[in-house]
Amino acid sequence: MIKIISRRRFLAGTVAKSLAAFAALPASPRPNVLFLGVDDWRDWVGCLGARPGVKTPNLDRLASEGLLFTNAHCAAPVCNPSRTSLLTGLRPSTSGVYANNQWWKPALPDAVTLPQYFKQNGYYVAGGGKIFHHMPGFNDPDAWHDYYHWAEVNKQNGWAGGYNSSPDVLPPHVPLAGVNEYRENFDFGPVDNPDSDFPDYKVASWASEFLARPAKNPFFLAVGMFRPHLCWYVPRKYYDMYPLASIKLPEVLENDLDDVPAAALRLQQVRIPDEHNLVVKKGKWKEAVQAYLACISFSDAMVGRMLRALEAGPHKDNTIVVLWSDHGYHLGEKNAWHKFTLWEESTRVPLMFAAPGVTKAGTRCGRPVSLVDLYPTLAELCGLPRKTGLDGQSLMPLLKNPAAAWDRPALITSGFSNHSVRDERWRYIRYEDGSEELYDHQKDPKEWRNLAGKAEYGDVKEKLTRWLPQKNQSPVPGQKAYRFDPKTYTWSKVSS
Repeated sequence: MIKIISRRRFLAGTVAKSLAAFAALPASPRPNVLFLGVDDWRDWVGCLGARPGVKTPNLDRLASEGLLFTNAHCAAPVCNPSRTSLLTGLRPSTSGVYANNQWWKPALPDAVTLPQYFKQNGYYVAGGGKIFHHMPGFNDPDAWHDYYHWAEVNKQNGWAGGYNSSPDVLPPHVPLAGVNEYRENFDFGPVDNPDSDFPDYKVASWASEFLARPAKNPFFLAVGMFRPHLCWYVPRKYYDMYPLASIKLPEVLENDLDDVPAAALRLQQVRIPDEHNLVVKKGKWKEAVQAYLACISFSDAMVGRMLRALEAGPHKDNTIVVLWSDHGYHLGEKNAWHKFTLWEESTRVPLMFAAPGVTKAGTRCGRPVSLVDLYPTLAELCGLPRKTGLDGQSLMPLLKNPAAAWDRPALITSGFSNHSVRDERWRYIRYEDGSEELYDHQKDPKEWRNLAGKAEYGDVKEKLTRWLPQKNQSPVPGQKAYRFDPKTYTWSKVSS
């Protein structure tokens, strides 16, 4: 028996009707929003200082024009849960969305996403690239007046094609690196294609053209870059920016995992340390770091194209720019080569705001903040009615005064009932089985010494434990529980 639990239609002609509706909206002095997301980009940005020698001139310039959050963290170190949290304003422990294989929309049929909320409040809302998770069934047609797909074939078949499946650039022969024993897409190497062949270039071109046009009404423009997500294939010139001989490996501790609970090693899709041992055995560690850096600089260049279009266009004085990454990434630290963990490399992200009339150029804020705070922050910045029922808190006080009082730590969740609490000094982790980690970032910024078992830190743990969720929502059903029709954007629940 099939039961329809959610029904949405994405029909031909929707875009034309939306454009007509946009033209009919009343004029408004409210600011525009350029909402820039990047994928898998850890804290390796020049202005954050976490990786000397990284070349990110465009992000550095954006940070110099506004406010840089130096202690920002994702709500979940996994693509779909992180983006679902950011875009619905609900933490995983509230929504029950903990994994990439959980469709959020049938589980949260009444959720009003961030772009949809702007749409409901008179904004013209357009998007392109990876904003929601990039596989079929995760983007939300209700959220947009228009959405740019990297490949027209994806748009022709409803929303079935994801965003990045078919048009991405591949080398003539794969794999290149020979370390994909545990994950098919763990591969890297330079390709001899121009920038213009890549999906990120195409969506940046679309967004740049959008920003060059006059607009009668305020807009919310969301643009998502896919790199530095795997596979790490980008033009050779970006690899050439980081000669292999100059690559310095991340500083690691040989026995770093000795004081880590067993639960920490079970969060990864690939068991720690198997994949790391393979990378080291094949002698590919430096090449992998080089590839990640190349992808960072490629993504920075694409962001730079859009920022220059904004600067040269008619909207530069009335557009809020916010840039974020959905989570971090390990490159050998703690023997990990992925996200999913509750450690610093996986949770700390670039986050910067340039809001005319609110932020001051060249300012920095070290308060612990979360991506779940973006929804209420942007709503307040643009004068929208306060959205109730959100888990985040507006960052407006910090945008105005980066030294303002702020007593909330960042809460990060990886899987059911596994949480990390990060304040200005400490990181406390508690896993579902009750095991713990505690790190003092004042003395141990690389999180090498787990202090959780030492009695003298009981008061610290008690203070941070208060911020753990009082209730952890059970995981919502996975994709196998539904049949999804992309043409009508409906889900049918499969009877057991």
